[in-house]
Amino acid sequence: MTNKSIHKNDSLLEMKNIYKSFGKVEVLKGINFKIGKNEIVGLCGDNGAGKSTLIKLITGVHKPTSGDIYYKGQKITIHSVKKSREIGIETVYQERALADLQALWRNMFAGREITNKFGFMNVKKQKEETERLLKEHMGFTSKAITVNSRVLSLSGGEKQGIAIGRALYFNADLIILDEPTMGLSLSETKKVLDFVKDIKEKGKSAIFISHNIFFVYPVADRFVILDRGKVAGDFLKKNLSQDNLVEKMVHLAKTGKLE
Repeated sequence: MTNKSIHKNDSLLEMKNIYKSFGKVEVLKGINFKIGKNEIVGLCGDNGAGKSTLIKLITGVHKPTSGDIYYKGQKITIHSVKKSREIGIETVYQERALADLQALWRNMFAGREITNKFGFMNVKKQKEETERLLKEHMGFTSKAITVNSRVLSLSGGEKQGIAIGRALYFNADLIILDEPTMGLSLSETKKVLDFVKDIKEKGKSAIFISHNIFFVYPVADRFVILDRGKVAGDFLKKNLSQDNLVEKMVHLAKTGKLE
C-alpha cells in the first residue's frame, strides 16, 4: 500500500531514486522517500535496514552515491550538517547531544549564541529567551528547573524536551528524532511523545525513528518501513491499525516480505 495523499507541492522533503554505497557495499538501493508539510513520519525497520544512512544523507553527514534530493520544491545538495541546519533541518539524537555539565541557557544557544552589536555574547538575552522557552513552549513550570540548572540534573525526557525545544526555537521545519525514547521509562517516554505532538501543533514536520512501534504509532501520521536498503512499505495510519503494523513488521522479519 502506497501513500497517495502527498502531492509534490505538499512535500517538504523528497528523495528520488537514492543509492548509497560504502566501497562495494550498497546500503541504500533506489530509495524514494517523502515528508509532507506538517507531517510526522515513523521510519521503521530492523538494524541494518538503512535508517541511519538515510538520515545521514538528509543531514549532510554523507552524500548519496546517486539520486536527487528536493527540499521545499527545490533540488538541493546538502554538503554538511551546517548546511542542513541553515535550510531548516535539525536532528535530536538518542544521546540527546547536550552538554550535561553546562547550564540550560548555554545548551540552548550552543554554537548559535546571541551577540550584541560589538560581537560579544549577550548572556542576559540568552537567559531571558531560555526562560521564555521553558515556560511558554516546553511547559517547564517547576521552580526546580531554571535557566541556570545544569542539564545533568534533568531527567531523560526533560533533556529530550530541551533538544526538541531548541530545534523549534531555531525555526526548523523538519526535525529528525533518532530513537528519542531509547532507555527512558514509560513516564519519561510520555513526556517525549507530548513534545513530538507539539512539533505537529506548531505546523512543523518530523521523522521519528524507533524500533518500538508502540511508541511511534500514537504520534505518527504515516509509516515508512525500510528493509535491507529498500522501502518495503509506506502506510497512512488511517489505513492501518497498530496491530496490523506490528503483524506486518513481524512477517517482514520472518520472510523478507510484508504480505
